[in-house]
Amino acid sequence: MRKRNLLTSCWLLPGVLFCTLKDSATVISVPGDRLDGNGLVNRTVLTAQELLAGSRPASPVDDRGGFAVPANAAPPSQEFEGTLTLEKPAGATGFQILRDDDQYDNGSDSPLRHLADFSFQFVQNGSYLIPVEQGLIITGSPAWNYLLGPGRVWQEKNDRGYMRASLPFALVERNQNCVHNGEMTFLFNRRKNPNISQVRYQITQETCLYLKFDMWGQVPASYAPGRIRNAAEVKKAAAAEIANRLPARPFSALARDYPNSGVEIENFLKGRRSLADVTAYGLLIHGTNYVSSCQTRYGSYAFCDEMRLPSYSLAKSVFAGVALMWLGQRFGSEVYSELIRDYVPEHGDGGDWTNVTFGNASDMATGNYLSDKNEADEDSPQELAFLTAEPYAEKIADAFRPFPHKTAPGATWVYQTHATFILTQAMNHYLQRRAGAAEDIFEAIRDAVYKPIRISQGGLSMLRTDNSPSGKPFGGYGMFLTQDDLAKLGWLLNNAAGVIDGQQVLDPVRLRESLFRTANPSELGVPIPDEGGAASSNTFRYHNYFWAKHMTTAEFPQYPCNFWISFMTGYGGNSVVLLPNGATFYVVSDGNEWVWYSAVNEINKIAPLCH
Repeated sequence: MRKRNLLTSCWLLPGVLFCTLKDSATVISVPGDRLDGNGLVNRTVLTAQELLAGSRPASPVDDRGGFAVPANAAPPSQEFEGTLTLEKPAGATGFQILRDDDQYDNGSDSPLRHLADFSFQFVQNGSYLIPVEQGLIITGSPAWNYLLGPGRVWQEKNDRGYMRASLPFALVERNQNCVHNGEMTFLFNRRKNPNISQVRYQITQETCLYLKFDMWGQVPASYAPGRIRNAAEVKKAAAAEIANRLPARPFSALARDYPNSGVEIENFLKGRRSLADVTAYGLLIHGTNYVSSCQTRYGSYAFCDEMRLPSYSLAKSVFAGVALMWLGQRFGSEVYSELIRDYVPEHGDGGDWTNVTFGNASDMATGNYLSDKNEADEDSPQELAFLTAEPYAEKIADAFRPFPHKTAPGATWVYQTHATFILTQAMNHYLQRRAGAAEDIFEAIRDAVYKPIRISQGGLSMLRTDNSPSGKPFGGYGMFLTQDDLAKLGWLLNNAAGVIDGQQVLDPVRLRESLFRTANPSELGVPIPDEGGAASSNTFRYHNYFWAKHMTTAEFPQYPCNFWISFMTGYGGNSVVLLPNGATFYVVSDGNEWVWYSAVNEINKIAPLCH
C-alpha cells in the first residue's frame, strides 16, 4: 500500500497561491498517473512483431505514433526494476546528416553516427519508468554523453503479454552544450523468454545550430531484473518533481483564457525566418506556464515535458549571475569588489588582471580583449580554442593567454564566454576560502537555489572540464533545462525577488539592478555597442550577465511610456525575457535569431506594461 504523506510549502505567485510537495518518508504515487484503457490499440508502427523479431528500420517513424502512450493504453501489470543494456549500440544505425558546419562527419562509420555504450538502472512508479541516474551522464565516448528522462510503461492487447516501455533520452556532444533529443521503446515481461525485445530508438530533433542529423536504429538488448538499493527514493523524487511543476496549459489556451484581450497566438513568433528552428517556447503569466508543443522532423515529441533544452549562455545569467547574487547575500556586497587575481592563480598568463573585480567580469568589462567590435572576440579562433579545450589546465590557459590588456576595467563591454569561466573559478575559490575547501560553487547553487525551487532532476548538473563529473564547472554555458525549469527560474528572478520559502536567497539590491529596476537604469553596467559600433544610443546595456533593452516611445510608439526590459540570451537563439509586468517569455531555438518584440506586444494586451 502506498501511503500519501505530504508536507507542503507555498509561494504566492501573481494571481495564484502555488503549493508544492516536499519530500516525505514514504513512496508517493505520481500525480495524474491514471491509465484506464482496456489495451485495445490499433498500432501500425513499432508493433510487437517488429520489436520481438528484429528489424532494420529504413527511416524514423512518427514520434508520437511510435513512442507516446496511446489513448486506450492499459495500466501495466508488471514493474520494470533493474538494468537495461543495449548489447550492440553501435550496430544497425540509420544516419542522415542535415547540417554540419564544422565537418564533424567524415562519411565514415565514426562514433558520431552511433549511440554510446548504454547500460543503466531503472525503477517504475505506477506507469512511470524512471532512470536512477538523471542529469548529464559521462560515457567516455569520444562523441556523446547522455541525458535520460522519465518515460512510461503500459499494456496493449496485441503485445503478446509483454509490457511496452518508452522513454526520452538525449545525446549531448562531448564537452559542448548541443543536445540531440530522441526516444527509445521496447517490450518486457519478466516471466517470458526472452524477457525483453530489441530496443528501437530515434533522434529527430536538436537545439544545435551547427550540427543537425537524424539517427535511428534497432538493437538487441538485455534486461537484468534486480532490486535497486535506493528505489523508493528514486520513485519518490520522480513523483515530487511532477507534483511540483508550475500550473501549465497549452500555449494555444492563452486566447481562450484571455478572450477580451485581443491576443493573437501566431504573433508570438512573428518575424522569424523559419519556425522549424524553434524547439520550444512558453509564457509564465499570472501564475500559469503556457507551454508550446515540441516539434520534431517526424511530428510531435512524445515527451515534451521532459525534453532537455540546452542553456548555452542562459547559464551566464541563471548560474553565474545568480551565483554572484547568492554570494552577495550570504557574505555581503563586498564580494562584487573582490579581485580576480586574488582567487585565480593563472591570471598572470595573459592580460592585466591587477584591478579586475568580480563585478567587472560579470559586466563583460575586464579590459582584456582582442577587439571591441561587437562579438568579435566571441567569434575569434582564440575563443574557439577555449571553447573546445577539455582539460582544465588547457582551458584556463586559453581563457587568459590570448587576450591582451586594452583598457581600464569597467570601461568597455566585450562579450567573452571565457571571462565567465574565469569568474566561475574565482567564485569557486572565494567560496572555498569562506566556507571550506570541499565546497563547489555549482553544487552550492544547486542546493541553495535550484533544488528549493524544484528544478528538474535532469537540470541539476552542468558541463565540467576534463569530461568528468568532478571537473571544474564551465559557468558560462552547459546546463540542460526543461520548459518548467525556465519558467521557475523566471519566477524566482522576476516575481519572487530572490526569496525562496520565505528566505532571502539572492541579494535583492543586486537583483533589482540585474533586472534594471532601479531609479537610474541607464547608469547600470555598461552600454552595448550598436551594430555599427556606436554606444551613444544607450538603448542596450549589460549588467551582472543580464541584458537590458530600453523600450522608448520614440522607437516603439505603440507604448505610452518608456520602460526597460531585462533579458537573458544563449547561443543559437535562446531568449528568456523578464518583463516588468511580471511575465516571463522564453523561446529555445537554433536559427540564430533573437526575436521577441512581437511577443512583448502580445503580452502587453494581457498585462499592460504602462500604467
